Amino acid sequence: MPSIDVYNIEGKKVNTVNLKEEIFGIEPNEAVVHSVLVNFLANQRQGTQSTKTRAEVRGGGRKPWRQKGTGRARQGSIRAPQWIKGGIALGPKPRSYVYTVNKKEKRLAIKSLLSSKVLENELVVVDALDLKEIKTNAMVKALNNLKVEGKTLILLPEKNETVQKSARNIENVKTTLVNTINVYDLLKYSKLVVTLDTVKKLEEVYA
Repeated sequence: MPSIDVYNIEGKKVNTVNLKEEIFGIEPNEAVVHSVLVNFLANQRQGTQSTKTRAEVRGGGRKPWRQKGTGRARQGSIRAPQWIKGGIALGPKPRSYVYTVNKKEKRLAIKSLLSSKVLENELVVVDALDLKEIKTNAMVKALNNLKVEGKTLILLPEKNETVQKSARNIENVKTTLVNTINVYDLLKYSKLVVTLDTVKKLEEVYA
């Protein structure tokens, strides 16, 4: 069972917490993480790109020249794909890229990334993020006290406007909730900051 130090927002060690082996101590499955990441990115695509076929391009209502006798190749329309300003033969049309993956795969991918954060010492546990008011400087100071640098993801157990609004203007810092966590954010942000309540909720949701 992995254990990790717990700090307060002043950066002082206040406790040690044991993490559940089946969530924070498994061997990361890179293949499943990749599969779920590809699915997530595909589902973000709008699929609104569109090109016109020869039936939709303006003009080309009559044959450009007669079929025989000119010495040139026969042509039926100046809007055929081989003509400049002609229609696109096999261009994209609006479509949905959405597909689903197994729920067990999604859960395994999340647990794999949480475990890798522990293995790579990129998980920071705080006893609580108790900010008295919405203030960006207060959040910056707290992150500096925790010696958190680079791209940072703050994972909250539930909505907390004080923390979320204090962090939203800090470059390379994002807040998200346990219920909306995804593999893309866990991979994009190197550091993961969680509270003790977040750890408990993760262990409840992914147990």
